[in-house]
Amino acid sequence: MYRALRKAFEDGKHEPGAADFYYGEDGERRHADDIPGSERGLLTAYWALSGYGLRASRALAWLGAAMLLTIVLLVAFGLAQDTPKQTATGTVPAGGGKVTFEIGTDDPQNPTGNRFSGERFEKALNVTLNSVVFRSSGQDLTTAGTNIEMTSRLTEPVPLGLAVLAIRNRVKR
Repeated sequence: MYRALRKAFEDGKHEPGAADFYYGEDGERRHADDIPGSERGLLTAYWALSGYGLRASRALAWLGAAMLLTIVLLVAFGLAQDTPKQTATGTVPAGGGKVTFEIGTDDPQNPTGNRFSGERFEKALNVTLNSVVFRSSGQDLTTAGTNIEMTSRLTEPVPLGLAVLAIRNRVKR
């Protein structure tokens, strides 16, 4: 029934009304007993993340929650104690000649003491905002921080994309 009503609204060029029936149609599909569990799970995730691609506010709320979680995890576990300093060591031959240098940095150390400070929050915010748009922040991260940033880069663009699509659907109409 929802499908027939949606089609009638689409044929009548009343796309906002058709979108409401699309929402109802997918809701009925999600609750139907004759669809496989995997499809039901996918529809449930699509509904929860963005209201079937029609609710930008829901997708933006999920994006904000994911970014907040990333910031908290980075502040707690991901940012290095201090930025590792570069060190240069070299040897000068006794009779003169060519000087050689080796430049290296220490591995980032896990934080100790007060992890939740304004400076650490600012660094974590910078890393998180960069990870949403697939850019490297250049910030020295611990191993846990690198894993948190990679997970953020995989997950946070999804609700951002769903929000953009939902907004596009509303503007298009």
